[in-house]
Amino acid sequence: MICHLKIHFLKLFIFFILSFSTFYCIAQDFDLPTTDTIKTKIRLYKKNPFITKPPLFFLKKSPINQRILKVKINYWRTQTTVAINVNQAAFSDNWSGGGVNSLALGGQFLYKAEYNKQNINYITQIDLIYGKLKNRGQLERKSNDRIFIDNKAALQISKYWYFFGSLSFESQFDLGYNYGKDVAGNEVRTTISNFMAPGYVTESVGFEYKPVSYFNLRLGTGTARQTFVLDTTLYKNNPKNFGVPIGKRFRNELAFQVVANFDKDIAKNVNLKSRYLIFAAYEKLKNIDQRLDITLTAKVNKFINVMINGIALYDDDFSNTLQTSQALSLGVVYNLP
Repeated sequence: MICHLKIHFLKLFIFFILSFSTFYCIAQDFDLPTTDTIKTKIRLYKKNPFITKPPLFFLKKSPINQRILKVKINYWRTQTTVAINVNQAAFSDNWSGGGVNSLALGGQFLYKAEYNKQNINYITQIDLIYGKLKNRGQLERKSNDRIFIDNKAALQISKYWYFFGSLSFESQFDLGYNYGKDVAGNEVRTTISNFMAPGYVTESVGFEYKPVSYFNLRLGTGTARQTFVLDTTLYKNNPKNFGVPIGKRFRNELAFQVVANFDKDIAKNVNLKSRYLIFAAYEKLKNIDQRLDITLTAKVNKFINVMINGIALYDDDFSNTLQTSQALSLGVVYNLP
């Protein structure tokens, strides 16, 4: 009996040892979730029973071809715009509302290049504008005519201030006329201007204030302007002869000059550009020449825009009153890449 109990007890002990070993193996082979991960979706994974070593990395020096490192940096930023405007109107002879057949053609070429490197800045700008208007029964007239070239080099001396030197040229392409009628009622015209009559060359040095990219103010403390009138017969129709003594073709003036430029997109597809010039000649400070140019451009699509130009000019070498000009045009515009 006792032997029988011993055998039975031995069987239970072996069963207990085997059960404990199985449970221990399961606990070692699997990671059980902790209380911190109860609310998350847990996927049990089996550990790799084999011991692995981290991979070994070997670094090897290889020569790099120098041609790969030759990077060219372009410090120039250019913008070129070509525009053509055409306006035309035609009426039959019996048109009840009345009207005059007309044709107007205008063109504009704008080029601007800017160089920036460290504290050096250089800008060149070319504006070429010309337009003609022809009404039935009248002589043709100019609607626009301007040649303007401006070059400026500047050296930055502080955060917003530069020391600059500039050279600019301004004239026109074609003859300019005054229109009237003779005793018979026929239209006649007299020449009052021409290419290089007048023509202006201006040299200026001074300081430039540029707080933002779209606005700058030039203070030309040392400025000289040469006025050219190569057509010596214009004084007959223009007694002031643009300030050049009659019989001469050249006049030099020393002055203080202020130029303010503004160029910014004030709304989506709408750009406002303006230039205000003050030229105060030291020999006649009571009569200061001033000119304001404003251009508002609205872009309709990639190739068509609407442009409004306005000019206000006071120059006592031509007239003692304010001169104004305004033009509205719709045309095709192409920006060269």
